[in-house]
This record gives sequence, structure tokens and C-alpha cells, in this order.
Amino acid sequence: MKAALCLLVAALLTSFAEAQTPAPAAAAPNPAYAQVPDVAGLPRVLILGDSISIGYTLLVRKELEGRANVHRPAENCAETANGVKNLDKWLGAGKWDVIHFNFGLHDMKYLDEKGTYVTPDKGKQVALLPEYEKNLRAIVARLKQTGAKLIFATTTPVPSQAQGRVENDEVRYNEVAVRVMKEAGVAIDDLHALAKRRQAEIQQPHNVHFTDPGYAALADAVVAQVQAVLPR
Repeated sequence: MKAALCLLVAALLTSFAEAQTPAPAAAAPNPAYAQVPDVAGLPRVLILGDSISIGYTLLVRKELEGRANVHRPAENCAETANGVKNLDKWLGAGKWDVIHFNFGLHDMKYLDEKGTYVTPDKGKQVALLPEYEKNLRAIVARLKQTGAKLIFATTTPVPSQAQGRVENDEVRYNEVAVRVMKEAGVAIDDLHALAKRRQAEIQQPHNVHFTDPGYAALADAVVAQVQAVLPR
């Protein structure tokens, strides 16, 4: 009886302590995900892509302020299969004048059965080249239905020891992507060439992501490409 009473008291004290412990604060939403209202009369631009595009979205939006309404989905667009699945949602019902897009880094990553980044010998690539090409063609076909000017950004470099990826594997995926885009008449923003020339300067070591100056350089390139096709 005494032991049971002690256990009950201990349980009550634990519950009280848990109740008094504040819940961890929710992470602040990424400001790049903010759904900004359109300025009437300005063309509408949509940016689609993974975390690299998330990194330059705000800079592009700022540089094109007063010249275009710049939007992106409130999420990481990830691999091409995810793009095929979610394009209708991302495009919405509005009219787009320019769509700047990229898929690649998430297709070439290696994951194990639990979805954890691993080395090639311990997992499988998300999408091999034939699947990547098939999905990319489906994405382009859907985007062309919008009537928007399309710009594909080549996938930026994979450096040595980057988690879950093989150094320079983006070259194979870009070769496929460039062929698909040329066949479909889609303009190409060669962010890969830009980043490769300045890789040691603007990319984080052993990481596919960039430094702040790196994202600024990518944003400048994106703005130049988008500006060139904006309706006047």
C-alpha cells in the first residue's frame, strides 16, 4: 500500500513538473515563404526550387521591387516527383508571366530506408537519370500550359563530402536537364557555371548551400534572366 502511494505521488509530481515546463517555441517561419500581395499592374513571377532558390528568393524579390510581383511556394519544392505531384497547387489559379525553376539536388541525393542521408553504398538515389528526365518533361509540359516565359536554372555544384550526395554528380543531371530544356525551347539560367567559377569563394565547404555573398551572386543572375523576359 505504501509503495503504491509513493508511486502515485511520484506520478503526480512528474505530471505537475511537465505541466509547468513551457513548450518549446515554434520555429519562426522562413521569411522567403511569406505570401506577398500583388501590386496591381506589375507582372507576376514564380520561383520554384529547393533550398538554394529559397536562399535567393528574398533578394530577387527586393531587386525586382516595383517591377514585378515575385512569389514562391511556402515550402521546399524538393525532387522532381514532388514537383509533378504539387505543381497544380503551386501554380494556383492566377496568371504567371515568368516562371524560374530548378529541380536536381534532391533527385540525386542518397537516402536509406528511413529517409536519412547516407553514402551511396548504404542507400539509393531518389531518382535515377531516366526517372529524373521523365519527371522533368512532365513538369515542363505542365508549366508550358501556363503561357508564362519559362527559365530553367541549372543545378549548382555538389562539393566534396557533401552530405548524401556525390561530388560533381550534378553534371550528369544538368546534361539531361539542358537537353530537355533545349528540346522544349525553355531558356536556361546557368547558375551552375556561375557558382563553379567562384565555388571556393561563395559556397560553403562540403555543403551544397552558399554563403550570403553567394546567394547574392545567384540572385543577381536570376534577376538578370527574369528582367530580360518581363513584359514591358
